[in-house]
Amino acid sequence: MALSRAAKAVKVQVLTKELEASTSAIIGTFAGLTASKDFDLRKTVRAAGGSYHVVKNKLVAKASQGSKIEAALQGLKGVSAVAYTSGDPVQLAKALSSWVKENAEFTFKLGIVDGKIIDVAEIGALATLPGKEELFSKLLFLIQSPAQRLATVMNATGRDLAVVIGQAVEKEKFAGAPQALAASEVSVSPEVSSSEASSAHAEEASVGEQASGASQPENGTGSQAGGAASTEPVEG
Repeated sequence: MALSRAAKAVKVQVLTKELEASTSAIIGTFAGLTASKDFDLRKTVRAAGGSYHVVKNKLVAKASQGSKIEAALQGLKGVSAVAYTSGDPVQLAKALSSWVKENAEFTFKLGIVDGKIIDVAEIGALATLPGKEELFSKLLFLIQSPAQRLATVMNATGRDLAVVIGQAVEKEKFAGAPQALAASEVSVSPEVSSSEASSAHAEEASVGEQASGASQPENGTGSQAGGAASTEPVEG
C-alpha cells in the first residue's frame, strides 16, 4: 500500500531526527528474511548501540540530508536496510558481521564511518578491529604501566632492605660494631699521645736552647766586667 504524501512527510521527519546524530552506518539488503530473523537482527543492532530500519531509498536519501551519513544513503537501489549509530562503529560492524555469518539472507551493500564511505571488504576489516573501550583500556594500561612498574620496584627495594637489616639484627651482625669502633679509638689514642709528647719535648728543647743562648751574652759581659774591675787599683 502506497504511503500518502502526509505519511511520507511524517516518516521523513522521524527518520531525519534519528539520522542527524548518527556518525556511522552500514547499509545492506536481504531476500527471504523471516519475521523472527528480522526481530533478531534488530535486537542484535540495539545491543551494539545502534538502530535498524528497512527504508525506502528516496525517503532515506531525503531524510539523511545534512547528516554525517548522507553520502552513503544517496542513490540506493533495490531493497535497503540501514543500521546506524552515534557510538562505536566497530561494535556495530562486529555485531552485524557475526549475525550475517549465520544468516546468509542478509548481505552488505556499503558503509560509512565519520563521512568516509567503505565497501563490503572494509566493513569486514572494521569488524576485526578492537572497539573503542578496548582501545582505551589498552592505552590506559600503557600509560599506567611504567609508573606501576617503578612503584613496584621502589617498594620491593625498600622491603628487601628492611628484611636484610632485620635479619642482620636478629643474627647480631651489628653487635661488634660499637666495640670495634671503641677499639679503633683506643688504638689510635696512644699514637696521638706519643706524637703530642714528641712535639712537646721538641718545643721544650727549643725553648731551653733559646734560654741558654740568651744567658751567654750576660755571663760574658759579667766576666768582662769582673776582669775590668780586678785590674783597677783597690783603694785602701
